[in-house]
Amino acid sequence: MEKHYIYFEDLAELAPDVPSDSILSRTFHEDEHLKAILFSFAAGQELSEHTASQPAILHFLQGEADLKLGPEEQKAGPGTWVRMPARLPHSVHARTPVTMLLLLYKSQS
Repeated sequence: MEKHYIYFEDLAELAPDVPSDSILSRTFHEDEHLKAILFSFAAGQELSEHTASQPAILHFLQGEADLKLGPEEQKAGPGTWVRMPARLPHSVHARTPVTMLLLLYKSQS
């Protein structure tokens, strides 16, 4: 019987080991609707302010981070979940080592 699902028992195990001065990412799923990327941040590392052309979800699995979502500043920790519309300026600063799942929704045009 063919499986019609994708199963990962622990996404954090897929996260790449990150050197102390780096951010690494790993795309672990992509189809016509969705791209799923796992990020590993070393403490102190930052994704500077940017935008995405499609809606996205950030889900923090491990660690503590500071987020900027538009003009607002937020804290993120294990379990934090954020849905962002396309073109929202945002940034992520890791206060500790961080593992974050990014889901990018592809346009259905």
